[in-house]
Amino acid sequence: MSKVNMFFATGYEEVEALTVVDLLRREGIEVNMVSVTGEKEVTGSHGITVKMDKLFEEIDDSADMLILPGGLPGTTNLKAHEGLVKLIKSYDAKGKYLAAICAAPTVFGGLGLLQDRHATCYPGMEDGLVGATPLEDNVVCDDHIITSRGLGTAIDFGLAIVGILKDDVTASQLASKIVYTTEM
Repeated sequence: MSKVNMFFATGYEEVEALTVVDLLRREGIEVNMVSVTGEKEVTGSHGITVKMDKLFEEIDDSADMLILPGGLPGTTNLKAHEGLVKLIKSYDAKGKYLAAICAAPTVFGGLGLLQDRHATCYPGMEDGLVGATPLEDNVVCDDHIITSRGLGTAIDFGLAIVGILKDDVTASQLASKIVYTTEM
């Protein structure tokens, strides 16, 4: 079974985070919601407090993927966590999956991990994708790095991750189960 660690800092974007957690858990992917605050409860950018599964100090590097939700000041708080930065760099060096949505891809850009890659982020934050060719796609997968634009693309982001950790058929079946279509 695949295992993912998603990191929560004060001010995370609730829908981006919890949509992805929900979709992955529906498909049997183990998701640890990990607090980088030192507290088991973390409050998002819209005042919603969620209980975490683990503190940062309780995890190791055995997960298949690290995921960063966006939101402000959540993204800024993730960037400031030295242990998380070290872990992200370690995953990149090993070619292990890294994923981020909304403002959070700028964490990867700031660490130099997007050099000569394609990536996407929240509109207007493209300068934070240092070294990347910015795209406007809902989700961009470039080797082991997955990026997405924002709250409105959270389902696409979650389904893309299911496709990577399981397969495209499973992701398509999940989209059908949740009655997800891209038509307006």
